[in-house]
Amino acid sequence: MIRLVRRFNLTENPKADLLSGLTVAFALVPEAIAFAFVAGVEPLVGLYAAFMVGLITSIPGGRSGMISGATGALAVVMVSLVAQHGVEYLFATVVLMGILQMLAGIFSLGKFIRLVPYPVMLGFVNGLAIVIFLAQLGQFKIDGAWMGEQAMGLMLSLTVLTMAIIWLFPKLTKAIPSPLVAIVTITAIVIGLNLDTRTVGDLASIAGSLPSLHIPSVPFDMETLTIIFPYALILAAIGLIESLLTLRLIDEMTETRGRTAQECVGQGVANIATGFFGGMGGCAMIGQSMININSGGRGRLSGITAALVLLAFILFASGLIEIIPLAALTGVMMMVVIGTFAWGSIRLFRKIPKEDFIVIIAVTAITVATDLAIAVIVGVIISALVFAWKSAHHIWISQGKDTNGTRVYSLYGPLFFGSVTSFKDLFEPKDDPDHVIIDFKNTRVWDHSALQAIDELVEKYNKLGKKLQLVHLSSDCKLLLKNASHMVELDTIEDPHYGIVVDYEKEMTDTAKS
Repeated sequence: MIRLVRRFNLTENPKADLLSGLTVAFALVPEAIAFAFVAGVEPLVGLYAAFMVGLITSIPGGRSGMISGATGALAVVMVSLVAQHGVEYLFATVVLMGILQMLAGIFSLGKFIRLVPYPVMLGFVNGLAIVIFLAQLGQFKIDGAWMGEQAMGLMLSLTVLTMAIIWLFPKLTKAIPSPLVAIVTITAIVIGLNLDTRTVGDLASIAGSLPSLHIPSVPFDMETLTIIFPYALILAAIGLIESLLTLRLIDEMTETRGRTAQECVGQGVANIATGFFGGMGGCAMIGQSMININSGGRGRLSGITAALVLLAFILFASGLIEIIPLAALTGVMMMVVIGTFAWGSIRLFRKIPKEDFIVIIAVTAITVATDLAIAVIVGVIISALVFAWKSAHHIWISQGKDTNGTRVYSLYGPLFFGSVTSFKDLFEPKDDPDHVIIDFKNTRVWDHSALQAIDELVEKYNKLGKKLQLVHLSSDCKLLLKNASHMVELDTIEDPHYGIVVDYEKEMTDTAKS
């Protein structure tokens, strides 16, 4: 039994996971309500999503210690769908979103998150830190207007006091999560001194019943599919990108490894269930995940506890939760902002290539201005173009002669669409002898553009009546050339065998089975 628990990673420290899960549950309440308002749905729709997505992803998901729930990144996409077609179409969209995420997991598409460069990761965490910060500013407004001077002063004072407790309490003891101590302390101060400040209850009532099975009331036809599919595709992409990037961040913080394919499936199952039980769907929450990790939560028990405690709040303790000052929860999230933002990235300006720093700034700005998916895609594209540009200039040749007077060119560097111009400029067929060999031992042919460049080079030598041989092609390069055999003339000799890179997760799985 103990071995099964450890393998499942339910918990290795029950006390830490239970207390951190309790702390996270407090922070989930205002976030879920706020995101429900953003999406244009009732508060319970957000709370049910936080409970169900959080619970389900904590069980079959691919990353223990990660917290999932309703998020702002998804809510801003949902608002137009709800406004135009109603909440029932949202529930149907969430179901389809879950199906797409499950398919992504089944086909192991999550492994492509490895293509996200580190500067994009830095931009991601910085952008989300700023988004979380801006979201907290809404707590200082009433009906869209800033609080009065007195109310603002009290709110700020309590927020700063909360942050101070979170910072100072671990210096005394780490037995109890400092955010939990701060929430309880600030609540006691407000009640004891009868201070007039905003509470969770001022946002909305969180009292409710158990979520019940609800089939979305939409026509099951092509017209409905036409409406919901674009939204479902965008939501699935944003949800997976945010979840998998958060997974990578926690991997680095805890020096452990999550499973991307399993996380995709877990997110998909959670959203399918949520859509059928009246929730707005969700994904990983970087803010709450940071609270959990920093409070000592490492096992799946922390996420399960957070979800079940949130349900208990809804069913039995709504009155107690509604008296918690918003300043206390705002202070907790402000500390998350400080801990999430990669402050070291600012000092990297003079230490890293300017292209990487531009990527960090661009991803950060786009995350704040639009949404995470667009930011990450743009960041990856910029990084890829920079890599292609640099690689295009890293191709060169050395030359020599064999005993028969044949000129031998040894080619170095990748041959692909970006480097074909440089490749062509390396050779002068008119000045070469009648027999020329190009040795590909230290290069690779990557794409159709490279094949076309080789074909054109062969034609130049043929027109001059000279023979060109291509040697030492690796097996994958040779396969590309065979597929385009009508384009090039090929004479291979003494071709070595090179290993092919295998999928890391599959390799690890096969190793574990053996």
